[in-house]
Amino acid sequence: MEMQQFYYDNKIVKKFIYATIVFGVVGMVVGLLLAIMFLFPNLTDGISWLSFGRLRPLHTNAVIFAFVGNAMFAGVYYSLQRLLKARMYSDFLSNLNFWGWQLIIVAAAISLPLGYSSSKEYAELEWPIDIAIALIWVVFGVNMIGTMIKRRERHLYVAIWFYLATFVTVAVLHIFNSLELPVSAMKSYSVYAGVQDALVQWWYGHNAVAFFLTTPFLGLMYYFVPKAANRPVYSYRLSIIHFWSLIFIYIWAGPHHLLYSALPNWAQNLGVAFSIMLLAPSWGGMINGLLTLRGVWDKVRVEPVLKFFVVAITGYGMATFEGPMLSLKNVNAIAHYTDWIIAHVHVGALAWNGFMAFGMIYWLIPRMTKSSLYSVKLANFHFWIGTLGIILYTLPMYVAGFLQASMWKQFNPDGTLTYGNFLETVTQIMPMYWMRAIGGTLYLTGMLVLVYNIIQTIRHGATIEDELAEAPELVKISSGRIKGEKFHPWLERKPIQLTILATIAILIGGVIQIVPTIMVKSNIPTIASVKPYSPLELEGRDLYIREGCVGCHSQSVRPFRSEVERYGPQAKAGEFVYDHPFLWGSKRTGPDLLRVGGKYNDNWHFNHFWNPQRISAGSIMPGYKWLFDNQAMDISLTQKKMKAMVALGVPYTDAEVANAQKDLRTQAIAIEESLKNDPDFVKSYEDSKKKAKARGDKFVPMNEREIVAMIAYIQRLGTDIKVKENK
Repeated sequence: MEMQQFYYDNKIVKKFIYATIVFGVVGMVVGLLLAIMFLFPNLTDGISWLSFGRLRPLHTNAVIFAFVGNAMFAGVYYSLQRLLKARMYSDFLSNLNFWGWQLIIVAAAISLPLGYSSSKEYAELEWPIDIAIALIWVVFGVNMIGTMIKRRERHLYVAIWFYLATFVTVAVLHIFNSLELPVSAMKSYSVYAGVQDALVQWWYGHNAVAFFLTTPFLGLMYYFVPKAANRPVYSYRLSIIHFWSLIFIYIWAGPHHLLYSALPNWAQNLGVAFSIMLLAPSWGGMINGLLTLRGVWDKVRVEPVLKFFVVAITGYGMATFEGPMLSLKNVNAIAHYTDWIIAHVHVGALAWNGFMAFGMIYWLIPRMTKSSLYSVKLANFHFWIGTLGIILYTLPMYVAGFLQASMWKQFNPDGTLTYGNFLETVTQIMPMYWMRAIGGTLYLTGMLVLVYNIIQTIRHGATIEDELAEAPELVKISSGRIKGEKFHPWLERKPIQLTILATIAILIGGVIQIVPTIMVKSNIPTIASVKPYSPLELEGRDLYIREGCVGCHSQSVRPFRSEVERYGPQAKAGEFVYDHPFLWGSKRTGPDLLRVGGKYNDNWHFNHFWNPQRISAGSIMPGYKWLFDNQAMDISLTQKKMKAMVALGVPYTDAEVANAQKDLRTQAIAIEESLKNDPDFVKSYEDSKKKAKARGDKFVPMNEREIVAMIAYIQRLGTDIKVKENK
């Protein structure tokens, strides 16, 4: 049979690897800065775009989509060509994928610190960027499927199954979770509200972890681990079971993020059941990966690449054991909202994704530069300091989580909370935050060692060029099953059928969970006393979103004695019917705010936002001095925002929309007048007036500043439900 010559596109792989390294450093530097902010909360005092609330989504997006995303693309573009024995379908699409993805990352890096955020975890980017993500993702998919069509290898290897499932599922998740109604060029509201929004978000959020951070990396594991070990995959049958059971079960597990919330119990219980089942395929994959290394453990001791892969796969196993365990209601009651979850997430991110990416880079670059790694000793040093960094990061967070949970739930003999002040917990876990910062520093140090090692390897090696290859043309055979051919081998040579079946597998769980919650109104009963936000409160809520307050504060009281005693009655589904988006949160660095309205007076909130430590000694909340700036808040979009809410089902009347700015001013003036109950406020306010006049500056009344809208929103929280705890 005549052999055909062609070139593998190594240049696109090179671009994605370089981007992986650059954005890996950026994402980890921002992460370390955030860890340090827990120790020095006013480190960036007064600089809005460097505040914790704005940088946290930048860190998560940079690590997930910039570092891990670029590593995924690098690995897929390298392995796919060799598994299919074909160059990528289109060089233009490859480069469009690369440059489009980098522009999206840059847009995120600019917009998130500026406060343009939807507040939805791992999906904070605003609607124009969401559209760009969808378009570039389609480019990636077309390029991948086009390559399959012109392949020279009949059967699709297991890694490709995972790549296909990743493409299809991420597209579905992203599109449905990002359905939003634009108000302006960089402002939108989720089309879902409250409980419905929470379910769709965590259907996306959990499965973004599943199908962006897990399934593509499992595909990379199935390619790079056998290559690095020079051994075949341990079990072909196990890989089939691993793939189909994983993609079918994973999609159901999202509601385990919402246990004990206002989500209907049937949806919560489905999430728990499927999360427990998820343990089997996850550990099946881990076992398949580790046993691929059977017989080469002596090689593992000396090869840094294999060391990275072993710890990565072990980290995957640990995280996927812990995930189902955390979905058990009795365990979730302890762990949720604590630093235990932070530890869990970082076992996956630092060990599984990070170490898989590092091992892959150390394996790829020498082969693409036709040289050997500049320094095996440095790579081994990276491995050990990185492993130590993971341990010093995660173990203190586990301890902090256990300590938080036990203190929050502890009662005195007389029935009162032993630690009624939330800050008592915070001060106790500060040593663990110091250790986390040290662990993060070690991990970042390892990353910088990789940067040096890779630069030197490239300098001493050949220029990365496209690689000549040859393979026989694929001879077409019957589209039906050949005599004696089993179903799955037939399916492996049918990419369209494989993709359709994978799509059906992932849609079943999503449809069964989401459609009833959205379509059956009785699942979300309304409460007559719950009214839409006033114009000023709506503006304040948008400021709350802009500042990333949801990253540290929850708004969902669970039905536990300790929480009801501390925060008030448990959350009810009907309370959130006008919340676009929902703001339940997923971490309590500070106390729950669902029923904080009326608990403190306006002056308390005013001073607390200016200097939290002055009001609450030991607080690790930063100040928000820019909310007090001598400039008028932007209310030019208030009526548009209300009209958008009306389109989403919020019952504002035409008169309320028409009088929005007048009503806003009336409420703002009332808050300013209440602030004058504090003599210190009056004196400071009058002094600032005089200074502005002396300088010839325009003086903006307090009722026109952003802090007033923020106070209005905070004071509204929970007041629709009349309970004595709010007073």
